[in-house]
Amino acid sequence: MDISESKDFLVHSGSLKEVRTFSREVFEKLKLNNDLKDELVLAIAEAAQNIVKHGYKGVEDTKDHMQIKISMKDNQLEIGFFDKGKPVVAENIQHRNLDDIKPGGLGTFFIKQIMDDAVFKKDQQKWVNHLILTKKI
Repeated sequence: MDISESKDFLVHSGSLKEVRTFSREVFEKLKLNNDLKDELVLAIAEAAQNIVKHGYKGVEDTKDHMQIKISMKDNQLEIGFFDKGKPVVAENIQHRNLDDIKPGGLGTFFIKQIMDDAVFKKDQQKWVNHLILTKKI
């Protein structure tokens, strides 16, 4: 089944529940199994949280929105994240050491474990950052 749905969310930690709900609703339409659905929702929530936490670090009460687009075509799932936060330097993104037991800092680790690929594109005029996560289903 091919599908393409997108939604804008206020860049705020309070929006993360809406992000998870939107993602889950799209995956319900795709009839994905529950384990895969849960993993994908986790990856999306982590990427969205990174936008809020890192892309807008030091910015209080922004009215900016981020857009999340979920597409499925030919068994290839593509999840796009678009935001106007601080430009991402992809080479600087890394998760913390797994031996360092403490909360936080593992979002990119989870994303890389769940998804087949995560790539930043520089081709969007309206947006500053464009992250694409892909997974063969």
